[in-house]
Amino acid sequence: MTIEGSKGQTSGDRIRLGMVGGGRDAFIGAVHRIAARLDDRYEFVAGALSSTPERSRESGRDLGLAPDRIYDDFRAMAVREARLISGIEAVAVVTPNNLHYPVAAEFLRRGIHVICDKPLTSSLADARKLAKAAEQSSALFILTHNYTGYPMIRQARYIVADNLLGKIRVVHAEYPQDWLSEPLEATGQKQAVWRTDPARSGSGGSIGDIGTHAYNLLRFVTGLELECLSADLTAFVKDRVLDDNAHVLLRFVGGARGMLWCSQVAPGNENGLRLRVYGELGGLEWEQESPDKLWHTTRGEPKRLITRMGAGAGDAANRVSRIPAGHPEGYLEGFANIYREAADAIGAAREKREVPEGVIYPGISDGLEGVAFIDACVRSSRRNCAWTGLQG
Repeated sequence: MTIEGSKGQTSGDRIRLGMVGGGRDAFIGAVHRIAARLDDRYEFVAGALSSTPERSRESGRDLGLAPDRIYDDFRAMAVREARLISGIEAVAVVTPNNLHYPVAAEFLRRGIHVICDKPLTSSLADARKLAKAAEQSSALFILTHNYTGYPMIRQARYIVADNLLGKIRVVHAEYPQDWLSEPLEATGQKQAVWRTDPARSGSGGSIGDIGTHAYNLLRFVTGLELECLSADLTAFVKDRVLDDNAHVLLRFVGGARGMLWCSQVAPGNENGLRLRVYGELGGLEWEQESPDKLWHTTRGEPKRLITRMGAGAGDAANRVSRIPAGHPEGYLEGFANIYREAADAIGAAREKREVPEGVIYPGISDGLEGVAFIDACVRSSRRNCAWTGLQG
């Protein structure tokens, strides 16, 4: 029997996790569940897993949830779970973008921590409302920009912060894919259908889906503050409403310049996220498809390869590594690092203590900036690539 009342736990308990979205045929839901399990810090106990009650129940049964913890809708789940002694402490929000705000806000107002997929919301107005809801809540908000969890990205961030590159001059971020080179949405393919639908995805297509990853990554590593941008968004596939390719020029406070390219119509590219940073004293190069390798060049010297857990890797990288050098870590481990950082922060909140030193995860401010970036790109492109600032 489930008992309702105030929540109770001991410090050694796994974090009780729920999920909204992520049912049958949902790629990202499975990724979140794997990431949460990898370090054995969470227990998945409840969910409202689909937009229809029937599919939610089917998905819950597939995943072994107790029948009374499978919900027809997220509001019923939030209300009941907040009242249960063994109710969820955190919820993963893995719905299409247009539902991020109403779902996350519902749980935040009940003091349940939120781990939300990116982008933050489908509109800047909703992003602002969600930021306010997070500010007013006692719960934590974590955004799964998972690439910030890669050890070599943490190493790159340390190198920049330690001024080993000197003043940053040039930043280049790109994220090409090819999976939408044809009108896949016309076939009914689930992932393509909602990502190309402005009602569910928002005003940005590729710029919202993968461009935000590239932008967040360059901001995470360099710390540069955007001054303005000039964006050219294009939908190459016939009858597609949202962009499937974007070229963006970036101007940063302090004089640095940047370029960002994202595309989902670039044949031969799978998940080609790449970051290059060049300063007065040296440069960095990293590719997501070879995530354990970071190239660091000191001006006038040969390129130096830094590998995860290898020579040159420091504490920033090693603290988010799991296995010895030479055994590749990648997408799932990087995602799991965000969940591990979230677990450390949630555990600290549970025990009313300080968050452990070194814990880093994207939060509500990163999400708000990401949506403001999408909004600025769309506004710039509509004005013939006019230079445009963020409206946070």
